[in-house]
Amino acid sequence: MPRSNQVEAPSTDEVIAGEARYLVQTYTRPARVFTHGEGAYLFDATGKRYLDFAAGIAVNALGHADPEWVQAVAKQSTRLAHVSNLYHTAEHVQLAQRLVEHSFADRVFFCNSGTEANEAALKFARKYAFVRAAGAATGTRVIAFENGFHGRTIGALSMTAKPQYREPFAPLVPDVVFLALNDLDALAAAFDGHVCAAIVEPIQGEGGVNVASAEFLRELRRLCDESGAVLIFDEVQCGLGRTGSLWAHTATGVYPDIMTLAKPLAGGLPIGAVLVTDAVAAALRPGDHGSTFAAGPLVCRAAQVVFDRVSDPQFLARVAASGAYLRDRLLALELDNMLQVRGAGLLLGAQFSVPVKPLIGAAAECGLLLISAGDNVLRLCPPLIVDQAQIDFAVETIGSCWSALQ
Repeated sequence: MPRSNQVEAPSTDEVIAGEARYLVQTYTRPARVFTHGEGAYLFDATGKRYLDFAAGIAVNALGHADPEWVQAVAKQSTRLAHVSNLYHTAEHVQLAQRLVEHSFADRVFFCNSGTEANEAALKFARKYAFVRAAGAATGTRVIAFENGFHGRTIGALSMTAKPQYREPFAPLVPDVVFLALNDLDALAAAFDGHVCAAIVEPIQGEGGVNVASAEFLRELRRLCDESGAVLIFDEVQCGLGRTGSLWAHTATGVYPDIMTLAKPLAGGLPIGAVLVTDAVAAALRPGDHGSTFAAGPLVCRAAQVVFDRVSDPQFLARVAASGAYLRDRLLALELDNMLQVRGAGLLLGAQFSVPVKPLIGAAAECGLLLISAGDNVLRLCPPLIVDQAQIDFAVETIGSCWSALQ
């Protein structure tokens, strides 16, 4: 008889033991192994189903195993996956055209992740300031904000505020100043001729789902214009449809010079993008920056599928409606110790007066995956395709688990 090409899947215990033996221990993971997903659901090695309200940390905008996405990736994989940045391909040009035609930007630089996008944005801002100075002293100061998170590479980490992320790796890139979000007085006092850039998340993700006010962003834009500094919006987590608008900043009427994008763009494949104006792009020359794996035709084809779906006005309207419904249902729980619900669309944070880790663990046992945004903020960022019945299940599970923990 012919030999079977099927390999017996390792058990949950074997996978967890292997992880402990062979991987660098930079993560603390729960004791479950996921094997496949469908729509808004994940399944573990025992066959248990979970409603995924984490979405790969706001990555899986179309959920898991979306048929159109799967078909596009499978077809592209039979044609061309990688050629490096040395050659042209149609797929990355087509994706860049979509991004430019639906944003403030004139040009795009592709990379592989959010932290790489923010690293590039920092370099681009520095180069813009260098060219603008034309031989005079160059301002290098970057204004960033408390509770902001921009990544873990050295440059991006330098613009990330939390001491526990920063201190083990000091010294970092110098001349970064951290201000309180939405503090107009501190903002006005911080700007002078030394500032080359300001970076802000319109809605902070990791830092607690904190929303930058329209008034604050307008003043930040004005100060950047007045001083000649570059304004960077980090929409790695809050961008591309998650708030119910294509871009989180759109609702404020304030537009950046640079915007970084990553998490949801390719539906689970690694990609990052830096969107820039022509003025910023004009400061850059061949060799100033690069990336071997960026904008490969496979990942760019996947991103085209995601972008075309998410940018549809009817899709965005459904996200906005789902987000409003989720917010209303959460508030109706009237849970003890829940202080407020903030955010927009399907990026919401429920702030508690106590740690949320026990609630996250209890919900997982009941088939609901949740994540936090700090010790006491429950972050809700499900796939953008989530429906009303799934929202009902999630909210009811949160309520019943909270009651059981009291």
